[in-house]
Amino acid sequence: MRGSRAVPLPLPLPVSLSLPLSVSLSLLPLLLPALSPTGASQRSGGSRSVSQVCVEKSLIFRSNTPYSTDIVSDPGGRDPLFCVQLDNSKLNYFQQPQDIKESDFAEFLEKYGRHSFLAPSQVQPSFSAFYRAGDPILIYFDSSSVLSVLRQPIKMGASGLCVDGNPAGFLDSKSTSCTRIFANLSRSCMTDPALDAASYYHDFTVLKVPINDTIMPSMKVNVTAVSPPGAPLMKDNTCINVVSEVIYEIEYSGTNGIQSVSVQFKVSNISVNSRSSLQQHFTMHFWTRTISRMLPRSGNPGYITGAPLLIATNGAKQHMSILRSESDGSCSQFLRHTVQFGRNMRTGCKISLSPILEDSNCSYIQQKLYKAFQGMNRTEDFAITGSAHLSQAEEWMTILIKNCSVQAVNCTSSCMVPVTLEIQILWAKVGLLSNPQAQVLGTRHFYQCRPLKFPNMSTVPVTTVVTFTDMTDWPEPPRGQPQMHWKLPFDIFFPFKVSLNVERTYRCDLAGYLLLILIMSSIFCF
Repeated sequence: MRGSRAVPLPLPLPVSLSLPLSVSLSLLPLLLPALSPTGASQRSGGSRSVSQVCVEKSLIFRSNTPYSTDIVSDPGGRDPLFCVQLDNSKLNYFQQPQDIKESDFAEFLEKYGRHSFLAPSQVQPSFSAFYRAGDPILIYFDSSSVLSVLRQPIKMGASGLCVDGNPAGFLDSKSTSCTRIFANLSRSCMTDPALDAASYYHDFTVLKVPINDTIMPSMKVNVTAVSPPGAPLMKDNTCINVVSEVIYEIEYSGTNGIQSVSVQFKVSNISVNSRSSLQQHFTMHFWTRTISRMLPRSGNPGYITGAPLLIATNGAKQHMSILRSESDGSCSQFLRHTVQFGRNMRTGCKISLSPILEDSNCSYIQQKLYKAFQGMNRTEDFAITGSAHLSQAEEWMTILIKNCSVQAVNCTSSCMVPVTLEIQILWAKVGLLSNPQAQVLGTRHFYQCRPLKFPNMSTVPVTTVVTFTDMTDWPEPPRGQPQMHWKLPFDIFFPFKVSLNVERTYRCDLAGYLLLILIMSSIFCF
């Protein structure tokens, strides 16, 4: 319907033509059978002299076109009609492009030009000067000079299939899991990057902060793989070294951004069958080094009962912590209980062991359980007093650690693994008797082990016990001045009785003296 225009014919009544051009053109093929050639002159045996179609007033339209319409009257007295003129190339309602002269080129270039060959929808978004909570973490592929984001796959739908496009959010520590189904595992084993550990750390770096300009080497953080496994491969109708769990440890420092990134893997084996599947787990954990000057003291100088026990790890002051259980009884990977001075504690939870090849190694299981007991950072020293400073070496002591006495051996039936950690803390009060101060004398981590059977154990129950033992040796109190013990009568009238008895005795003595004087006087006179 190119070049079509809504034009009014002489109408008997005032009529507001209100047909949108876009609507009229789209509806015209549907209206053509109902349109009548009324008002269009036609000669016998020829073609229509006025190429237009009309519709009666029973159809009402509204106009949102920017073009003006006229209200006219038909002296012939016919009913109001709405007509559309067809096939007139002289009528063009499309706006004509403005002619640009050479003198105007610089003005339009400054107004509409941009230093990019990308379409407006593809222009790179602007970033803030630092990561905010929830922002996607940017990564950079050096080989292809491509900027992308770090992904954390999630499950989608009732089947829980993996969706790889989910970006990992800054400071959003969480775990996700999903399922992958393989129609042809023999081909996907060595071609699917989701199964290869190298795809999660190789050939890209993490940006410390979001960058809009040129990416400098100082702004890149390499991803360090902890004991990376080999590439997947087919062996005896089984795909081995398939990634089943990925754990990212990301260290950040406020607005300074990301400081370090490490990744750990767990691998498994998949047998080839008609419908092979794999359950994968992905974990993002963000942590920061605690600034010593910001960590509150636990006493001054001695420990206060209930205050956190201070430890030193990698040159930073922290609080001692132990394992904490989730709602389902499993050991939390990130949350831990803080050890409080003077308060005995006992916690228990379960650590899951997947039946994979590496878990059949006794040494691997032992190291996994030791790391679970120790947490993210291994404790090195403990503070003797609650106000210890890292710069004062005499205020810190080394923790004694006693591991399992049985060495790790490869065995197909059982293995001696640590299941209980007992933290023994000896302390005493020192100083003046009038204001004694509590300080720690020594700390020992004592691990207790038991045999673990591989075929029957998918989870290992572990226990952590914290005991505080008071070793204060109180001296005998020094000998002071003799104390006066006052004995008072129980009769409140005793003072009055005493005074009356004294008065009576005085009277009797006085009468006796007078009598004696009279007798002596009578003797001497005669």
